[in-house]
Amino acid sequence: MHEPETRPTRPQPVFLSRGFRPFFTAAGIFAVLSMLVWMQVYVFARGWPSGELPAAVWHAHEMIYGYAMAVIAGFLLTAVRNWTGLPTAEGLRLLLLLLLWTTGRIVIPGGENTALAGAAVADTLFATLLLIAIARPVIKTRQWRQTGILSKVAMMPCANLLFYSGALGYFPQGVRAGLYSGLYLIVALVLVMARRVLPGFIEKDVGYPVRLTNRRWLDIAGLLAFFLFWIADILQPDSLPGAILSGLLFILHTIRMAGWYTPGIRQHPLLWSLYGGYGFLVVGFALKAAAPIVGISPLFALHAFAYGGIGLFTLGMMTRVSIVHTGREILTPRPILFWMFTALAFGAIIRVIPPLVAPAQYGLWIGLSQTLWIAAFAVFLSTCLPMLLKPSLDGGQAG
Repeated sequence: MHEPETRPTRPQPVFLSRGFRPFFTAAGIFAVLSMLVWMQVYVFARGWPSGELPAAVWHAHEMIYGYAMAVIAGFLLTAVRNWTGLPTAEGLRLLLLLLLWTTGRIVIPGGENTALAGAAVADTLFATLLLIAIARPVIKTRQWRQTGILSKVAMMPCANLLFYSGALGYFPQGVRAGLYSGLYLIVALVLVMARRVLPGFIEKDVGYPVRLTNRRWLDIAGLLAFFLFWIADILQPDSLPGAILSGLLFILHTIRMAGWYTPGIRQHPLLWSLYGGYGFLVVGFALKAAAPIVGISPLFALHAFAYGGIGLFTLGMMTRVSIVHTGREILTPRPILFWMFTALAFGAIIRVIPPLVAPAQYGLWIGLSQTLWIAAFAVFLSTCLPMLLKPSLDGGQAG
């Protein structure tokens, strides 16, 4: 077993001592501010800066490469440090990553070619340096089982550059291919991390002995089917082959969820939020399969993946990591967490289901879902920001 590194390190400011602190803070703030901007444009018809990038494309890009990438950075910089016993990025190196991520978020809204090119440079540098920060300790300790996660992180800047090539006019199909590739890579990361941590969390936290079922054939079949689905949907969007593969993924992951279920999940918001986020991904596969067959818009599947699946799962993970890695007790009752996760879950349901059955009130459903998203992440900030900004209760041992 690899022994943790013992060489002395310089004391770092609390905020820059672990990756989850600045990046979960940034993700929470950005989740609120970016949705407020999108609400102003979509619901209240406020002006959007003229340029090459439409507001809807900006919104899609920033939920993937802005919000979700900040969560991924915070989680992996922290997790890899724990897995390997070696530091990832802290202090000035962590600050540089944060500044590069922030630069991409600030310069892109104008949508002019110069701004887009600057955002492309900042985003690519950020993703590349993030990959280096998490890959070095993995390679040094020869933890080759992390290769799957590293490969997905490595593909994120490639997908983002594909988007920018389309936004800058070099490759017209690049915008859609880059957005959907980024979305599916994040879905893949969520599925991998759920497989890694969720069964253990459930077994540990439900308060009674339980042994959950994991099947190796599900791991292999799910990975292969998802890869084929991704390729099919990029090459032939919303085609029958993609629908068939998505239907297969719905079946595979429904079987997995059934093997992970135990009634005690319902009593713990930090469990049912993660389990429910996984469930929204499964619903997304079902809606994606139904789109070309029954003629519904593929946007319903997209928001089941993004708002419900990625949104609820990442909010659950950020909250859990913030509590555990600042020395707090995970099972201490926090009633506000129930309402925070409930708001986001209802927002996801309102974003997907009512527009299907009552499309005449589409704008109302969008506005309600946006409001609930903003409310949920505002609660996250009010609850977890003090944890992220202050020293750990155990003197830093948890982190």
